[in-house]
Amino acid sequence: MLPPRWRRHPAWLAVVLVLLVVAVADRSGWLGRRRSAPAPSQYHDQIARVVHVVDGDTLDIDIPDGDRPDTRVRLWGVDTPETVRPRADTMYFGPEASAFAKETLLGKRVRLELVPGRVRDRYERVLAYVYLVDSGVMFNELLLETGHAYADPRFDHVWKERFREIEARARRAKVGLWRDVRPEQYPAWKQRVQ
Repeated sequence: MLPPRWRRHPAWLAVVLVLLVVAVADRSGWLGRRRSAPAPSQYHDQIARVVHVVDGDTLDIDIPDGDRPDTRVRLWGVDTPETVRPRADTMYFGPEASAFAKETLLGKRVRLELVPGRVRDRYERVLAYVYLVDSGVMFNELLLETGHAYADPRFDHVWKERFREIEARARRAKVGLWRDVRPEQYPAWKQRVQ
């Protein structure tokens, strides 16, 4: 039986019930939060197989992530032209960057290197430098060398200057997207920093 004052104020009862339902839903993971996200050590310096390539700078690896069977990884320090962003057109050279990533990474073993202190981005993707196990090549750098990506200076990281230099060489050599890209085709962040 409810206390008499709650019967006189049904709005309080409704508020308490809503809060209780939200708390149960949150604990159960129904609100989209992961219940048991693994520690950064589960990824750093680990070898995994690439099971899906989302686009040029985002991929899935076969390490479980909370309730998911795989982990979404965003390449640190580079930005490829978009192909799958909601409410946006495919950007210049986006399909080529995605095709290059699929050809180079899909089904391959990679080693992840994480940056201390910053493990995930705002979309909960693990941020990493990705190395091809067979060759030891850092895929982030390979994207820049072949002109499939821009060096992304928006966030500090250990390879920031090196990535800028690699992009500058690719730009001078007019490889990949640098062959014909126009400034108005740059991502919005790059247009602002130019």
